[in-house]
Amino acid sequence: MAGTGPILFYDGTCAFCARSVRFLLARDRRRRTLRFAPRAGEAGRALEARHPGLAEVSSLLWVESDGGREQVITHSTAALSAARYLGGVWGALGTLGLLVPRVIRDAVYAVIARNRHRFRGRGEVCVVFRPEEAARVIA
Repeated sequence: MAGTGPILFYDGTCAFCARSVRFLLARDRRRRTLRFAPRAGEAGRALEARHPGLAEVSSLLWVESDGGREQVITHSTAALSAARYLGGVWGALGTLGLLVPRVIRDAVYAVIARNRHRFRGRGEVCVVFRPEEAARVIA
């Protein structure tokens, strides 16, 4: 994918996910290179075409490109990568979280993911990006 910085692919019909995107935007004061895309959008479908196994993955997707190589990070590691991206206290918490064995982290992530619609509802939910944030959105 063209552009700089990581991309967070999220569930565009999940209010919990939309709130998570708003959380990241509100705290990304340093780099401002993180981009966002709904998984069901054109960019999300293109990502799944390049990585067919993702169609079965119910997770945020953190995608980094390095020298033309695309790395897709899922589940708890994706969420912790987002925290580490923010730096500061959030970055430290993300780094500490990575010390927890992945099997435990992913089990906790799975519980949250299964119940995310209960936490914040479901339906026609979208993140309303401010004009200055619009350039960071990939359709």
